Amino acid sequence: MSDDPKHGIHHVASFDIHHSQVLNEHSELVAPLPYFTHEAGALLDLYKWMVRTRTFDAKAVALQRTGKMGTYSPCLGQEAIGVAIGHAMKREDVLLPTYREQGAQLMRSVAMHEIFLYWGGDERGMSYRDQRQDFPIAVPIASQVPHACGVAYAMKLRKEPRVAVVTLGDGATSKGDFYEGLNMAGIWNLPVVFVVTNNHWAISLGRDQQTAAQTLAQKGIAAGVPGEQVDGNDVIACRARIGKAIEKARSGGGPTLIEPLTYRMSDHTTADDATRYRSKEEVEHYKSLDPILRLRRYLEANKMWSEADEAQLKADASAEVDAAVEIYLGTERQAPESMFDHLYETLPRAYHWQREEVKNAGGKDHG
Repeated sequence: MSDDPKHGIHHVASFDIHHSQVLNEHSELVAPLPYFTHEAGALLDLYKWMVRTRTFDAKAVALQRTGKMGTYSPCLGQEAIGVAIGHAMKREDVLLPTYREQGAQLMRSVAMHEIFLYWGGDERGMSYRDQRQDFPIAVPIASQVPHACGVAYAMKLRKEPRVAVVTLGDGATSKGDFYEGLNMAGIWNLPVVFVVTNNHWAISLGRDQQTAAQTLAQKGIAAGVPGEQVDGNDVIACRARIGKAIEKARSGGGPTLIEPLTYRMSDHTTADDATRYRSKEEVEHYKSLDPILRLRRYLEANKMWSEADEAQLKADASAEVDAAVEIYLGTERQAPESMFDHLYETLPRAYHWQREEVKNAGGKDHG
């Protein structure tokens, strides 16, 4: 609406959403390389972690398909986002992930076999041996957003230079938890970064069917949280923008909402059949925007990578994943009654008989 002083109408506010890209779909630089690329080996690290993540992801799907693991959520096509998050965060920061941030988890010292254990139905897989600060994978949609604000509030209260990074998908922005968390973050100026991955699909519901908003990034504006878009298939741009938001939060600058635009190349989970709701042509189009291929072509064009390097990386990644599978498959199964062990500090008497009943019923099948 235009200003119309004659009728008492005056402009009071305006907002912009910016989109960032450094490496385009043709593997060409369209902006200067950001600061972090000046570190020796930074681009190679990003590439290697994306390949490791994809190798892990493919093995996880294979384990599920052969009945050796439960339902799993693949991250095929979204590796750049998770790896960018993992590369930008400091060890002392806290990650509150949803179920497609395998790259970030691996970079933050979560062991591959631990993630396998979790999807195999063993909650010990979320008790990370080498990463005690990060939260377990959040499967309930958007429930991790208020949690992240609580974590960030504690950091601020203690005057700690730390940041909470919470990840969620486009479908989560339709939940009340998301808006409530944003509101808290804005009011309290919390050190939290919201990474909202827009992969076009919330299970079988297309993004255009769940919100009329032009962008997801703009959803932070109503809460006083600045938002921006970034090319989610450009790991360089993702790392730069997420890193800047994290450091802004660390220095007291408050929260940011970042919307990486990407595409879920896989089914939503291994229990889904995406061919029922999207076309083969659509999937093929987005495969051409593959984040791994995009960076590899750039590295090769600049004499930073070779076929021999690629072969060695894939061999090493496969060996690492195979070793993790052996640990996973060789882990003794949990006793059924262990489901009661961490519900309370002291198990109430009312549960004692239930625990014994489960123990006696499941004992002959255990192990």
